[in-house]
Amino acid sequence: MRYAALSFLWINWCYVWQAKAEFFTSIGQMTDLIFTEKDLVKSLKEYITAEETKLTAIKSWAEKLDEVTHTSTSDPEAYLGHPVNAYKLMKRLNTEWVKLESLVLQHTSDGFIANLSIQRQHFPTDEDESGAAKALMRLQDTYKLDSDSISKGRLPGVQHLVSLTVEDCFELGKVAYNDGDYYHTILWMEQTMKQMEEGEPGAVTKAEALDYLSYSVYQMGDLQRALELTKHLIAADPTHLRAKSNLHYFRNLLKEEEQANQRTDEESSEPSATGSYARPKGYLPERDAYEGLCRGEGIKMTARRQKRLFCRYHNNNNHPRLLFAPIKEEDEWDSPHIVRYHEVLSDAEIERIKELAKPRLARATVRNSVTGILETANYRISKSAWLDDDEDAVVHRVNQRIADITGLDVATAELLQVANYGVGGQYEPHFDFSRKNEQDAFRELGTGNRLATFLNYMSDVPAGGATVFPDFGAAIYPKKGTAIFWYNLFRSGEGDYRTRHAACPVLVGSKWVSNKWIHERGQEFKRPCGLTEVE
Repeated sequence: MRYAALSFLWINWCYVWQAKAEFFTSIGQMTDLIFTEKDLVKSLKEYITAEETKLTAIKSWAEKLDEVTHTSTSDPEAYLGHPVNAYKLMKRLNTEWVKLESLVLQHTSDGFIANLSIQRQHFPTDEDESGAAKALMRLQDTYKLDSDSISKGRLPGVQHLVSLTVEDCFELGKVAYNDGDYYHTILWMEQTMKQMEEGEPGAVTKAEALDYLSYSVYQMGDLQRALELTKHLIAADPTHLRAKSNLHYFRNLLKEEEQANQRTDEESSEPSATGSYARPKGYLPERDAYEGLCRGEGIKMTARRQKRLFCRYHNNNNHPRLLFAPIKEEDEWDSPHIVRYHEVLSDAEIERIKELAKPRLARATVRNSVTGILETANYRISKSAWLDDDEDAVVHRVNQRIADITGLDVATAELLQVANYGVGGQYEPHFDFSRKNEQDAFRELGTGNRLATFLNYMSDVPAGGATVFPDFGAAIYPKKGTAIFWYNLFRSGEGDYRTRHAACPVLVGSKWVSNKWIHERGQEFKRPCGLTEVE
């Protein structure tokens, strides 16, 4: 057998060698090469066509991105202030540029690939894209925006109108699905279907959207509608084996439900209508009140309370630095007393603080209530930096001004914290002071608890971004150059639990703040103890 195989290989090698060596001896044999060449030319033309198609696609992409970057670079913060723009930037750099890289890699383009490979080290990650997608959903919930409004870019105060494509909506739905968030999966897969039905072109198929939608509807407990959607899925893709299995499964479940519950005709209603699913309960007990305040709902500013609020010039008992230039003080709330100071920071000071902070911005942290260790948290979406008093004259001047205005000692205060909120940036309801079960929260500082908060607004925010106090129904809106101030502790040192507050998600714009947390130590004679626990 081995000899036969070797003989076969030897005979074939001899035949090939003879053919190669004797083509010129036979015109008949050479005619075969004519057709071979013709086939090669055809292949060459197909390659050229493919290359031209590739270059046309790259050129189209470049022209589109040139237009986008021309708009975005004219005012980066205003552009990224639109959450859809921010999400699409994450998506482009994390997903679409990678696809372009694969396209270019089909042929030699060393210069571009080398540059792209280097730049990719600084590109957003999957986590960034996912985070931006979840931010859109957070804005959708907080401000009660329908998917179509977000997709069309119809947001209050926007400067750059931008829309989501079918693929964008589909990817948003997938992010929610992968996170086990079937409520938002339904919203965005339905939006995907809507835009496809309106004739918008896209690479996503109806079957793909129905696949996610039908299962998510089932997970939300709507068996009847899940069954109907699965039928549509099979009609769109008759080869979908899992859909056929699901159809059988859903039918059996419906039968079992009907038998168990003995449903009446009234109970066996039509499938749930689009958007009729209830948003799942969250972990925040005051979620509805908090989000309502963010929308401007439920604010408990009555006419009677309004009469107790005043504006005045504040010089802190004739403080030398305020005597000839008193600060404009405005009451924002009566109890607990919250005041706003106007023209606290100049534009030049704000720009200098931002300039110092930008290179150091890192994901903002919160203090673990058990360990006292600073760590990141999903309920705080911002980046922050800490500025020391002696590193710049502006920082020193701002800290001194805070001391002058409040009459408190800032020597034991924390460093000036500068924060910039990201896409849908927020800080959910929290206390600034440590509670009795958090004895170790500020132990390493040795300066006691956080007595008071001085919060500087360093930007205007076109929509969203309010500071809200769910306990007593107050909402305070950012105004560039102003600051708000309140005490976190009563004079007794007990925490004022009414001061639980939140930074609402930024809907449109870029929110910059800086704050000074003033601690107890050093204030013994500046704010003496009261006679009662809650004085």
